Amino acid sequence: MAKVTINLDAELVVEVMVLAGVGSPQDAVELVVRDYIARGHRTEARVAEREEPRAERDLKPPEPQG
Repeated sequence: MAKVTINLDAELVVEVMVLAGVGSPQDAVELVVRDYIARGHRTEARVAEREEPRAERDLKPPEPQG
């Protein structure tokens, strides 16, 4: 996997390290990024589940009433 080098404010990184409970700035930032991506995927899955029944409902012809 390709690597990227970025500059971040030291106070920000230290806070992330404390919150993540890790001693390495690299590991702390990587954990945060991976968590952010995982949350995005979970959100997408939940939205898709909610929209799926609507799509099926829209495809079915209306039932005759009467």
